[in-house]
Formats: sequence, structure tokens, C-alpha cells
Amino acid sequence: MSAFEDLAREVTVLILGGGRGTRLAPLTTRRSKPAVPIAGKYRLIDVPISNAINSGMERMYVLTQFNSVSLHRHISRTYRFDAFSRGSVNILAAQQTPDGTSWFQGTADAVRQNINIIRDVRAKHVLILAGDHMYRMDYRQLLSDHVENDADITIGVMPCSQEEIAEFGAARVDKSGRILEFREKPKTAEAREGMEVSPDLLRSKGVRADQPFLASMGIYLFKRDALLEALDNELVDFGGDIIPKEVPRRRVQAHFFKGYWRDIGTIRAFFDAHMDLVGNSPAFSFHDVAWPFYTRPRYLPGALLQDCRFDHALLGEGSVLEGATFNHSVIGIRSSVRGATLDHVLLMGVDSHFPDADSSIPDVGVGPGSVIRNAIIDKNARIGRDVRIVNEQGLSEADGDQWVIRDGLVVIPKNAVIQDGTVI
Repeated sequence: MSAFEDLAREVTVLILGGGRGTRLAPLTTRRSKPAVPIAGKYRLIDVPISNAINSGMERMYVLTQFNSVSLHRHISRTYRFDAFSRGSVNILAAQQTPDGTSWFQGTADAVRQNINIIRDVRAKHVLILAGDHMYRMDYRQLLSDHVENDADITIGVMPCSQEEIAEFGAARVDKSGRILEFREKPKTAEAREGMEVSPDLLRSKGVRADQPFLASMGIYLFKRDALLEALDNELVDFGGDIIPKEVPRRRVQAHFFKGYWRDIGTIRAFFDAHMDLVGNSPAFSFHDVAWPFYTRPRYLPGALLQDCRFDHALLGEGSVLEGATFNHSVIGIRSSVRGATLDHVLLMGVDSHFPDADSSIPDVGVGPGSVIRNAIIDKNARIGRDVRIVNEQGLSEADGDQWVIRDGLVVIPKNAVIQDGTVI
């Protein structure tokens, strides 16, 4: 094993469990953002953990706070390293200690409240990741840039347009990739002024001219001692506070990333990421055998299909589908659909197979004659016969009985019951 691989193995990885996730409600009403199901069988937290495992960085801590029960359960059931491995995924829940009694106030504060963990580890470098992004990255490439430039902090950045940069931290760099200035979410022309990447640097990095800004991906690699010093204050957020303060006084480097990456922060972003998975030649998928994504093994039977039609669909195992039509849809594990039509739908599936004892409500799944379009159906939903979930009135935002509309998409919450003949 090379010295660089040894260095990668010694990196400590901190994965931030996120805040309340209100923009992703109602999917986050009963769970934290990293615990939200994705791609038919995974959860969002599986993405950064799998990337870290594939990068040879197996010493991980997940910092959690809100609605964390299902996230804790998923991690404990999924990530069990053998007795001869140094790998582990540990939960660091918000807690009262002699040093502090408050909840996490932001990303930096969450790490600060666990500062003793960082002090105790032998690692020379600490990698800080978000738990709610969808992407594939080899963090060893980030580490290589970090070491080669002798950086105190290296930040993952990606090119983006003027419209997109308003939602992210913006980095201004020199030709060597050193970050000279960092501004959090520049929403106005004045706030963006001077932050464009030079045309020469764009060409050298193979970046399109219509993406002249560099957006922070929320991926930070610190020298351990630099992180300890950077947190020796009361600043609460990395993007808004720590990084802008550190740029003038330390070597802060940009690591250019040009692959697929999505911040799953809103209902529309969450839905679009799933439609990307079932599009033509998707830029990102879970089917790369050289870079597998891991999740909880369930030992389910193969999906049972009878008289169904599929066009651009992702199908979870354990499903029973009869006489149904699916177009650009993601069908989660253990789903039950009979005689229905789903068009641009994310159906999350069912937690477990269980008998239906109450005849006054529909069975779990989607009943005959139902039509669902441009919708997200959370787990264990019961949708009866001849239901139309199509946003009949073309609303952008609305709240109803056991349904909501966000960004023009209908969302049926977990365990919801939609009675026969309902029109939404």
C-alpha cells in the first residue's frame, strides 16, 4: 500500500446530518433529510458513506439532531465492519455536556460541539461532508489536491451559472486554484460582482462559458490543526462564517469537480434528481459496479410483474405489479400497484409486508384505475381505486387532507390514506 493510500485511510470523515429540512417537508416530517429514501432502495446518507468507503476513508462520524431515530436505525443495521477492519460509522447525536447545553446552531457549531472527538483522533486531516447531496466522488482526488498544494483547507467546487450561484457559496480563485475570496449565496448583481472565473481558467479546466461561477459543494477538507484553530470562536456556519474568515489568513484551495452533483434541498430538486435517474443516458446512476453504493441488505425476492408496461423506469425488488403502466417512474421496494398508470412518479414503496385488517381503507399501494402524474408518494401510502393525483387545478403550492402540492408537484406523505375516487 502506498504512502498516499495510508494517508487516505487515516482521514477522519464527519458527515453532517442536516437541520430541520423544512424545504423538503412533508418528506422530513417524520425523518431527517439524510434518512429520506432515494432511488427505490437507498437513503440519502448512503451516498456520502459509500463515497467515503470507496475512497478508502472508513473512519466516519455522522452528526445528527432532528428526527434522527430512523437514521440511527438505518446506519446501525447497514454499516457493520468486520473485526479486522479499522472502519466504523459512529453516531454523534446532539447532547448536553459540561461544555455546552444547546442544540447545534449550524454546521460549524455541530462540529465544535464534538471537538473532543477531533482532538482525540490521530488523523492529520478531517473531511467534512453534507448528508443530503447526490453525487459520486473519489475523495482521494480531493486529498491529492490538498496535499499537493499544502493547503490548510480544500473545498470542493463546481462550475455553475449566474442563476444557480445565488443558492451556494461562491469562490473566487487565482490561476493556481487558490481561493482568494468566498461569498455565501450572492443573490444580487452587486453581491456577485468580481466573482466570475477568468476565461483563461475556464478554458484550462474545460468549463463551459455559461458557467462562470464556482459554487461550493459543502465539502471541506481541513488539516486537523487548522480545523481546531478555525473553530476556536463562536461562529456557527462553515459557508457563511468560517470559510470567509479563513480565506485571507490561510491557504484555502479549490478542488474542481465537473461530475453530476445535486443538493437535495427542495421537493423540486429531490424529484428532478429521480427523474435524472430514469432519463436517457443519465449523468448519474447507481449501476456503476466499479463504484457501488451500499445500503441495508433486505433479502427480498425479485419483483413480480404481470401484464405491465414500462418506459424509463427503475424498479425495486420485492414489488408486486399487475396490469400497470409506468413512464419515467421510480418504484420503491415492496411496492404494490394494480391496474394503475404512473407517469413521472416517485413511489417510495413499503416498509414491510403486512396484512390489511381494516376494510374501510384501501390496501397499501395503488389501486386499480388510478392515475398518478408528477408526484411523490411516500412510504406505506394507501391509494384506492379510481384515484386521480394529477394536480387537476395546476397549482404551485397547496395543502390538503393528507396531501400537499409543492413546486407544482403533488406529495402524498408517509402512511397517508387516499380514499377511492379522490381527485387531487
